[in-house]
Amino acid sequence: MRVAYFDCFAGASGDMLLGALLDAGAPLETIREALDTLGLSGLRIETAPDRRGPLSGTKATVVAPPPERQSHRSLSDIRAILSGGTLSQGSRDQALRIFGRLAAAEAAIHGMPVDEVHFHEVGAMDAIADVVGTLVALEVLAVTGVYASALPGGPGMVQSRHGALPLPAPATLALMAEANAPLAPPPVARDDLGELVTPTAAAILTTIAQFSQPAMTLTRIGYGIGTRDHPALPNVLRVWIGETEEVASGIGGPNGEVQLLETNVDNMSPELHGYLAERLLEAGALDAWFTPIQMKKGRPAVQLSVLGRPADAATLAGIILRESSTLGVRTQRMQRWEAERESVTFESSLGSATVKVKRLGGEVAGIAPEYEVCRRLAASHQLPLAEVYRRVEAEARARLAVP
Repeated sequence: MRVAYFDCFAGASGDMLLGALLDAGAPLETIREALDTLGLSGLRIETAPDRRGPLSGTKATVVAPPPERQSHRSLSDIRAILSGGTLSQGSRDQALRIFGRLAAAEAAIHGMPVDEVHFHEVGAMDAIADVVGTLVALEVLAVTGVYASALPGGPGMVQSRHGALPLPAPATLALMAEANAPLAPPPVARDDLGELVTPTAAAILTTIAQFSQPAMTLTRIGYGIGTRDHPALPNVLRVWIGETEEVASGIGGPNGEVQLLETNVDNMSPELHGYLAERLLEAGALDAWFTPIQMKKGRPAVQLSVLGRPADAATLAGIILRESSTLGVRTQRMQRWEAERESVTFESSLGSATVKVKRLGGEVAGIAPEYEVCRRLAASHQLPLAEVYRRVEAEARARLAVP
């Protein structure tokens, strides 16, 4: 399995994450093309070689209209932008989770409903570029597991649109606390280091990464250069990309953690079950299902089971408590075996199509066409959906030279 480990020895920001992945070989044009589909006028990414102290790498700069010319976007606006592009389903879902968690953190800090949060520092166009660019870069590098070091917290204050805030920023701390992410002391004893971890970087890493260092065979290393230049601390983030031992054995051992949430419901209208499952999946649940059970006094009921990432557990539990009649949710953390997977988009005989490719030990073990893409192709060509599935899978197999 190919993994990426973010070594955040001097902190992390969205542009540093993106710069490190570009320095490790992610193609800039692919990321630019993905951003262009979002319809954000004036947004582009520029790169240049740069240096901080003794370390050189890639400085990624997001060029966007000045803040006074940007709209204050709500979470629903961000969802509409991300849903309007041609991102893969995996990248789109992860981006939606990242911004959803950012909104929830800001809402909790400022004491307002999530839907009333206006993204400023964390939701401007540059943050959209950082989030989408990082996710697309990981996808094109075929990374299926993301890890990160502890995140350092620096002292001092930072100015925001809400006024002066202590460091680490409240949103950064809230995101880290929700994910049980480790917080390390500043790497050097200085009071003028500034903001070492931005809310955007905290949201990305606490959503997609496990905070541990995997055993891996290194294949690439990238250095992302930050904006500040402090004489006592090179403002650089490193990414290590390599293969874990699971590739050699084909399956290996557990390589991911998930949270299982469950509750029993016996007094809720069945009409509400489907809506609840949809809300959970939209919020980042990996899966959600209902199982018929029998409760005390012989009452028929259902057990709701939800599988999610540990960082999303609190959000998912809140949805269950709000949208169902249950009084409590039980939860447990589990490990799971994961096959390598990647999303491949290609030009089929019916148009642009996307398939999920499953690999075990580096060998293709399955190809599955994306439902939404096939559904659109079936509608546009007036073909049965099953026929579109057959053609897309056959052409993908031929393209990947899979029998």
